[in-house]
Amino acid sequence: MSFTYLQKIPTPAEILQLMPMPAKLKQVKAARDKDILNVIKGNDNRLLLIIGPCSADNEDALSEYVSRLAVIQNKVKDRLILIPRIYTNKPRTTGKGYKGMLHQPKASGDPDISRGIKAIRRMHIRVLSESGLTAADEMLYPGNYPYLEDILSYVTIGARSVENQEHRLTVSGLDIPVGMKNPTSGDLNVLLNSVEAAQFEHTFIYNGWEVKTNGNPLAHCILRGAINRQGQSIPNYHYEDLINFVQLYLKRNLASPALIVDTNHSNSDKDFTQQPRIAQEIMNSLARSKDLRKTVKGLMVESYLEEGSQTVNGKVFGQSITDSCLGWVDTKELILKLADLSK
Repeated sequence: MSFTYLQKIPTPAEILQLMPMPAKLKQVKAARDKDILNVIKGNDNRLLLIIGPCSADNEDALSEYVSRLAVIQNKVKDRLILIPRIYTNKPRTTGKGYKGMLHQPKASGDPDISRGIKAIRRMHIRVLSESGLTAADEMLYPGNYPYLEDILSYVTIGARSVENQEHRLTVSGLDIPVGMKNPTSGDLNVLLNSVEAAQFEHTFIYNGWEVKTNGNPLAHCILRGAINRQGQSIPNYHYEDLINFVQLYLKRNLASPALIVDTNHSNSDKDFTQQPRIAQEIMNSLARSKDLRKTVKGLMVESYLEEGSQTVNGKVFGQSITDSCLGWVDTKELILKLADLSK
């Protein structure tokens, strides 16, 4: 055995008892969940905008950012529902680098997962309390979800996780929308198989129990572009891409077919400055096709207080330490423009 046992991790029950969700915030979450669910089900014509930094690395900066989002949400509430990205785990392609606040509560510090669990729960509760906006987080590790299951309104499954059986099974037991990204290969059948598996009932091991799920009809697709064998980005947000995929999607007869389009990652070739242009093109496509407008439920955008990115040891408040993001000025302009285009 080559494992060194460092410390016993608190159970979800212990953490939820230690850091309970205030009753008032439970009411806020219930209302937000209902609105978001209605968009996914097609009962609400507003668009979802899942927006925020590549990684949540600083509680104060996240709180400031989401509080600014809340001000704009009041202005665009009839057309857009803003869901802040508060991503507390980060996949690392080579295994090296910052793995998120759950691993490292202080970005430049040593790993401490017990402290990290408390740090991410405290941050989510604080942000919700100050902004009134429930958030999205990425399910990088299914075992972490119980620590936030009473807080989140949206979950994403990343391109590297979407083929994983444990992720698919876990999603089948959630009662909130889960966006599943196409794999980095761009294989759309893999994506649709993942959504179909998530919508099916399963029996498996979860959180120390044998559990049975009923399937999650709110599981849906996210297009984020792909990478070919030469490592080049292949976008899948263009009109023809969306039309072809929607036709493929609808043939599956899945519950609540819904599509979110990611404006960054391989769709932008990781050039964050292209996100407003890509968002504009997607909105133009929706205006051209009733089928697209009916199926595409929103966009995903990476933005933060300051544009660009810095190293883990950087000192710029509210600037990403992972992928580069739009700054606040461009973010505000983009949100207002999207609201205007979604009339």
